[in-house]
Amino acid sequence: MAISSSFPIFGLLFLTTLMSSLVISHQQPLLDSAEQDSLFQVLYSINSAIPWRTLFPDDLCLSAPHGIVCEYFTEEQPPLTPNGSVSTQPPLETAHISELSFGFVSDYTSNPPCSPNSTINPLVFTSFKFLRKLFFYKCFTEMPVSVPDVSSSSFGANLEELVFIENPALVGSLSGIIGNFTNLRRLVLTGNGIYGNIPDGVGSLVNMEEVTVSRNQLSGGVPFSLAKLKKLRVLDLSQNYLDGYVPLSVGNLSRLLKLDLSHNRLSGKIPESLVSLQSLEFLDLSFNSFGNYGVPLFLGEMPRLKEVYLSGNLLGGHIPEIWEKLGGISGIGFSDMGLVGNIPASMGVHLRNLCYLGLDNNKLEGTVPEELGFLKCGYEINLENNNLSGKIPVTFTSKVAEKLKLKGNSGLCVDGGDFSGFGKFEGSLGKLKLCNKSDISSPVLVQEVSLDSSSSSQTQISSRMMLGFGFLFFLSC
Repeated sequence: MAISSSFPIFGLLFLTTLMSSLVISHQQPLLDSAEQDSLFQVLYSINSAIPWRTLFPDDLCLSAPHGIVCEYFTEEQPPLTPNGSVSTQPPLETAHISELSFGFVSDYTSNPPCSPNSTINPLVFTSFKFLRKLFFYKCFTEMPVSVPDVSSSSFGANLEELVFIENPALVGSLSGIIGNFTNLRRLVLTGNGIYGNIPDGVGSLVNMEEVTVSRNQLSGGVPFSLAKLKKLRVLDLSQNYLDGYVPLSVGNLSRLLKLDLSHNRLSGKIPESLVSLQSLEFLDLSFNSFGNYGVPLFLGEMPRLKEVYLSGNLLGGHIPEIWEKLGGISGIGFSDMGLVGNIPASMGVHLRNLCYLGLDNNKLEGTVPEELGFLKCGYEINLENNNLSGKIPVTFTSKVAEKLKLKGNSGLCVDGGDFSGFGKFEGSLGKLKLCNKSDISSPVLVQEVSLDSSSSSQTQISSRMMLGFGFLFFLSC
C-alpha cells in the first residue's frame, strides 16, 4: 500500500521535472536587439512623453504594448559549413515584429497612443523585414507629416496590410507610398491629406483584395490599370476630386463586392459593363456628374445588389420597372436626379426587404403607391419635394410613422379617420390638411415646409452609412 500510494507523487515529480526541462530547452527566441532598439525609437516618435523602455524593459516579443505583434520563424541552416563539411545544426528559430498598430482603437483595446507631435520614424520602413501589417489611426492630426517615399526601397516585401485612417496632417502623393508591395492585400488610406493621381503602378499589386483611398485630395481619372486586380473585392475611391469617365474595364473586376465612387467629379455615362459585376452587393455612384441617360436598366440584372445609390446625378427619366429580380435590396438612394413620372407600385411588390428609399427632390407625380406600405423592414421613405398628390395610403400609419417624409408635395393630404394619431406625424408629413371627403382627389396643403438640397444630401449620406458600414473592414481577418 505504501508503494502504490507514493507512486503518484513520484510520477508527478517526474513529469514536472520533464516539463521544466522541455520548456528550458525550447524557450522562445528573443527579439533581435537591433530590431528591439528600432522599435523603441519608433515608439518614442509616436509619443515621446511615455517612458517606453521603463514600462517595457524586457524582450518586446514577450511583453509589449497592445498593437505590437511578433511571429516566430524557422530558418533552415546552410547545408554546408564554411570548411565544406555537412552541417549538423538544427533549424534556427528567430523572432521578428510582424504587426505595428498605433493609435486609439477603443476603450477596451487601445494601441500605443499617439500625440499631437507624432512623426513617422524612417526606421518603420527599414528595420522590420517581416512586417505584415502597418496601421496608424488618428496619429498625424496637427503637425504636418510627409508621406514616406518607399517606391524605390525594399520595404514591404512581406507587407499585407497598409492602413492610415483619419490622419489629416499626413500629406504627400500616393505614388510615393506604394512600394514593392507584391503581397499587399489591403490598402486603406482614409481621411488623410494624400493628393495627386492614383498611379498606374497600383495595377501591379495583383494580390490586392481591398483598395480604399476615400476622403483624400486625389485628382485625375480612375486608372485603367485597376482592372488588373482580379482578386479585388472592395474598391472605394469616394470623396476625392476624380474626374473623367469610369473605365469600361472596371466591369472586369468579377469578384467585387463593393464599388464606391461617390462624391467625385466623374461624368459621362454609367458604363453598362458594370452588369458583369455579378457578385456586387454595394454600389454607390452618387453625387457625381453622370449625364442625362436615365437610371441604368442593367441594375435589374444584378440580383445580388443590396444597396444602390445614384443620388445627385442628373440622370433624368422615369423610374424603370427593373425590380423583379432585386428582392434582396435594402437601400435605394435616387434623390435629386431629375426623375419624372410615377413611383412604380412594383417597388413595393418586389422590394420587401427595403429599409431606405430616397426619392426626394425630384419631379415625381401621381399618388403614393399603397404597396410601399407593406414592406417588411422598419424603414425610411423620403418623398419630399416632388409633385405627388392624392391621399396618403393608410398602410403607412402602422409602420412608417416619423420615418415617412412627405414635405413639399402640395397635392397630398391625409384622411382623419385613417390617421387617428395624426398629431405626432405632423413634423414629418409637413402639416398636411385632412382630406376633404367630398373631394378626395383635390386635397389642399395649408403650410409648406421647404427643404434644401443640402439637407437631402445629408439624409442620404447618413442612411447609406448605416446600411453599408459593415463593409469598412470586412477583410481585416
